[in-house]
Amino acid sequence: MQDTAPYLDLDDPAFSIGSAEVMAAREAGWWARTPYGVAVLRYEEVRRLLTDRRLGQGSRRWPEHNGIEGPFADWWRRTLLNIDDESHARQRRALNPAFAGRVAEAMAPGFRALAEELVDGFAERGRCEFVSEFADPFVVRVVCRLLGAEEAAWRELGHWTAEIGLALSVTVRDRIDEVEHGLAQLTAYGDALIARRRAAPRIDDGLAVMLDAAADGRLTEEELSETVVHMFFGAVETTRNQLGLLLDLFLRHPEQWRLLRERPELAAAAVEEAMRLRPTTTWVTREALVDIELDGLEIPQGTTVHLLSVVAGSDPRAFGDAAAGFDIAAERPAHFAFGAGRHHCIGHRIARRDMTEALAVLAHRLVTIEPDGPADWLPDSGNTGPLRLPIRFTLAP
Repeated sequence: MQDTAPYLDLDDPAFSIGSAEVMAAREAGWWARTPYGVAVLRYEEVRRLLTDRRLGQGSRRWPEHNGIEGPFADWWRRTLLNIDDESHARQRRALNPAFAGRVAEAMAPGFRALAEELVDGFAERGRCEFVSEFADPFVVRVVCRLLGAEEAAWRELGHWTAEIGLALSVTVRDRIDEVEHGLAQLTAYGDALIARRRAAPRIDDGLAVMLDAAADGRLTEEELSETVVHMFFGAVETTRNQLGLLLDLFLRHPEQWRLLRERPELAAAAVEEAMRLRPTTTWVTREALVDIELDGLEIPQGTTVHLLSVVAGSDPRAFGDAAAGFDIAAERPAHFAFGAGRHHCIGHRIARRDMTEALAVLAHRLVTIEPDGPADWLPDSGNTGPLRLPIRFTLAP
């Protein structure tokens, strides 16, 4: 592998994936070296490699890259996200009905009502801390509804999920005790929930689909337990972060907020545009299953390949001169924030719909939005987003 290519230190907590250094590397070539392997920087190469069958899921090696062993590393390697064998296809077939488009459509009125309820809670103050008062309760309670869990427990569930989410940060080595605490607590909660539901069956939510799959052998008991935890972890952590990133973009582009208020039908497009420019998952990870040659680059078997979705999403070769601009009315090529191929996000329909409904309610209720003090952020690499995002607003009559 050529040692003259640009080097990006993704392992550095101070590294920013949106920095001028990264943009310069993208202009120098389509790939760069990293502490973990290869980073792919341009839209076309990311698109090709996401569906290349010579690449398997690479994120399973994240604990290894960070020198971590123990309960989290063991659980992480077993989750649906990180397996490529026959059990991956079997589990996806069993779980797909829980995340179908018709499920998202049926839940949409509830998403809107929940967003309205949360805005009501802070509307008269004219300000809120967006993550803790809207994004966190909204997303956790959506997952509670999908699993038939008690919404009253959303604070504890959100806290444990956030602890597990620290595993996806480049600072995971320093936070592994918190990660494993969250994993243990959420596993115990999920197992108790499964037991309660078996004692009092229902037929109208995602957990019912999973319990049926376990009953006829399409999911093992271990897979059932891990899937419940992974649903909280995968859905809550990413969507909570994504809502914060979405709102931050509008804070930086108030003219787009005005446009959304004038044209509420653009809410779904606004979600896609935000995920193109500011996805919480800044890279998608793959691993070379065989030796690969691509446009002159030799990628040996076992090499980790990071497909930098956030960098590809502003590639002028795909998006033109306005690639870095935020325009919710523009027509764009598809983004890669949900991945693609065998590991395309199984819950993308639910996530797209709940964010669209939340954004539509926010734009309808809040006439103007602006920062109300400094925000706190996760590192701008790996999975990112705001930890705190205080805003003030004017309320619609």
